[in-house]
Amino acid sequence: MARICNFNAGPAALPLPVLERAQAEMIDYAGHGMSVMEMSHRAKSFMAIVEQAEGNIRQLMGVPDDYDILFLQGGASLQFAMFPLNLRLPGQTGAYVNTGSWASKAIKEAKLTGETAVVWDGKAENYTRAPRPDGAAYLHICSNETIGGIRFGDFPDTGDVPLLADMSSEIMSRVVNVRRFGMIYAGAQKNIGPSGLALVIMRKNLVARCPESVPVFLRYATHAEEHSLYNTPNTWGIYFIKLVTDWMLDQGGIPAIQQTNEAKAAALYAVLDGSRFWTPVAQPESRSIMNVCWRLASEDLEDLFVKEAKAAGMEGLKGHRSVGGIRASIYNAVPRACVDTLIEFMSDFERRHG
Repeated sequence: MARICNFNAGPAALPLPVLERAQAEMIDYAGHGMSVMEMSHRAKSFMAIVEQAEGNIRQLMGVPDDYDILFLQGGASLQFAMFPLNLRLPGQTGAYVNTGSWASKAIKEAKLTGETAVVWDGKAENYTRAPRPDGAAYLHICSNETIGGIRFGDFPDTGDVPLLADMSSEIMSRVVNVRRFGMIYAGAQKNIGPSGLALVIMRKNLVARCPESVPVFLRYATHAEEHSLYNTPNTWGIYFIKLVTDWMLDQGGIPAIQQTNEAKAAALYAVLDGSRFWTPVAQPESRSIMNVCWRLASEDLEDLFVKEAKAAGMEGLKGHRSVGGIRASIYNAVPRACVDTLIEFMSDFERRHG
């Protein structure tokens, strides 16, 4: 079986042992004579999968008991509208930090439903760094911008004000203190599972904060009360999160995974910083360890790089269509060997085209 080096930004690489386990259980899950995708979401066997996935996440991230863990449909994009509806009470203003494309999308959705303040905007600097803003009424950040390849090295201290974070492209890639956040949410398709599912971790007192005017399905309390089973959920997605978090525990948990991620990123950034042939996009203090972005001298040369890399077995290196350039998404499941393969290819490409 030929496996490529997958640098796609999302849907992205999944751990090979997880894919092999899912393949083995596809037709008959745990002796039930049917696939997970065929099970009733009310069956005890599936409810056990939900509980195991939640338990794994609590263990991996150290999620306290006063936080709910929810598995919701609509990806992270639905959350852009859902959390302002739930958390911004009448007369309140939602505050946002704009560090790039995904933060901008969250701001756009928030403006449709109420007062919205952008307390810091990196657009004038082409989104090459993350700020250290002062506290605000409620503050939303995108902790890692997939398109620009920047992240918050540390997080703003907002005191008693809820800090909300879109962690879609770095969830469980590094150790974070969940207690610093009122809410963490993430689309599953980059680090923890397939597309079509969002993980939400929210402090229980915020879950209960929702106005009665919000439609029932869009209330976090609705899903918390039903343990993510209010309606038919993405059963395959939840099952996959369970498998991926099993794998993460086998790797030694998030501290061990973070160490591997930092080593992969450091090796790639060392190449980018070592020659004027490559131009890294993000400022050093804000560089993502998940999405490494750079430019070459011309778009034609970038296109050639992507074409030759694909021929050499590396997929997904073209930068986002809105900004161009080159992007290597080196999520948890991307092996160090693939990063080394990319580095070797870059050395050869520079020798031939530099």
